[in-house]
Amino acid sequence: MAPALFSRLVTLASSLVLLSGLAVLWRHSLAAYIRTFARQSFLIVLAILLIAAQERDVRLCVVAALVLVLKVVLIPRVLHRVQRHVAADFEIHPYVNTPLSLVITGILTLLSYAVAAPVVSLADLPTRGGIPLALATVFVGLFIIISRRSALSQIIGFLILENGIALLAVLATFGVPLIVELGVFLDVLLGVLVMQVFVYRIRETFDTIDVDRMKDLRH
Repeated sequence: MAPALFSRLVTLASSLVLLSGLAVLWRHSLAAYIRTFARQSFLIVLAILLIAAQERDVRLCVVAALVLVLKVVLIPRVLHRVQRHVAADFEIHPYVNTPLSLVITGILTLLSYAVAAPVVSLADLPTRGGIPLALATVFVGLFIIISRRSALSQIIGFLILENGIALLAVLATFGVPLIVELGVFLDVLLGVLVMQVFVYRIRETFDTIDVDRMKDLRH
């Protein structure tokens, strides 16, 4: 594949990953949040496969397969089960409303370009165009965590943040060692399982998964 075409395709895939993160902010359905995370993870699979094909690196194909199994299939199923168990359908009252959330994430995207500018200007990697977009995805995931009240929404924010970090690692290093990815996957899976128990306990204690109710523990 021609380097220029490859670079444009990687940047396009990174843009779609970021847009998938932003899509969470104007949705209220928790099921839609989970589906959006699965789609975003699939886009990351495509980005990894692009790099694997360009570099003819079989190990990256293994990484893409692991992402597909864990983040596109397994984790969304776990999250859907959690959602059904706690009977939560919507993120009703986020700390930050939708219009302001989009404005803030727009500012965060501009900030990511400013932060990544020195790296992009010095790097000669064909994937450098996607680096600011991956960093913006990290910022968006962090913003979802702090701006949503539902514990399940915050888990989605954590996973989107982790997707951004994974994409950033792949783009900035032009592929990461398989052993590193295996360690990350195990950490993410363990984190999701622990958070599943956390959500169940919140539901049992407060009859809701609104983390704002945890303030009652201080009284």
